[in-house]
Amino acid sequence: MLGRRQIREKVVEAVYSYYQNPVKADVLEKNMFSQIEKIYHLYIYQLNFLVALKALAEKQIEIGKNKYIKTEDNLNPNQKFINNRVLNMLEENTERLSFTSKHQELKWELHDELLVKTFQRMTSGKRYQDFMKEEGYSFEEDQKFIGKLFLRYIAENEDFHDHVEGLELSWADDFHISNSMIQKTIGFFKENEPSHTLIKMIKDEDDREFARKLLKQTLNHWEETEKKLEGRLENWDIERISLIDKIILVTAICELDYFPLTPGRVIINEYIEISKVFSTDRSNIFINGILDKYTKDFNRN
Repeated sequence: MLGRRQIREKVVEAVYSYYQNPVKADVLEKNMFSQIEKIYHLYIYQLNFLVALKALAEKQIEIGKNKYIKTEDNLNPNQKFINNRVLNMLEENTERLSFTSKHQELKWELHDELLVKTFQRMTSGKRYQDFMKEEGYSFEEDQKFIGKLFLRYIAENEDFHDHVEGLELSWADDFHISNSMIQKTIGFFKENEPSHTLIKMIKDEDDREFARKLLKQTLNHWEETEKKLEGRLENWDIERISLIDKIILVTAICELDYFPLTPGRVIINEYIEISKVFSTDRSNIFINGILDKYTKDFNRN
């Protein structure tokens, strides 16, 4: 699983959507959990892309072997990429296979234009060619290579980003969360330890209840929390605060008020990071100042 920051992000998004288009609380909550579930679909879709790159490499090797006039490379192809143990572990992961079998739309066709284009860019790149030239098969090197390959050709690939946004609009906002899930998945793999599970956004009922309670408390106590916020603004009109910054602050103050077991500094740090995702460059400084003042006023450690 990921940390609760990503759950907090989805709560902030849900509150924002509510103030854009008010709906009943139960509908809002259902929509929030639906959006969380869609992140897992994106996560599997990206994992399947990595596996499809391997399948495409295997297909190219087979085509070479079946040529009428064969070169030495056709007869003895370099199989270092297709033998990458991290890729093999992803390919054989039972949870990925099971989920994909139930959601065929998350599979990649080997003739897909984006897949083929990315494969061509990858195989012509210096990192790939250097990796293929290196002798020996170290698990750590396999892991490091796939991590860098993912960053370069998926996480930082604008074409891939545009593609997923076209499939599901919410995926554009959740791309950074899914990317983090992929990186953690690659990092979690251990040599000679088969992995049959994957990362979940919500690992158990405690996480689900946390999301549900934070959303409910933020909406139910909006007006009184807004007044608390207003009382800590110095020479600043609350109407000048952007809606997203106000939502981040109100949600954070509600968590400080109604989740006493979580340390105040942890909560502040989480919402500072959230502001870096949703707000302007200077918002995190403003949000840090307000929340720091609030915790000191109430001796909230």
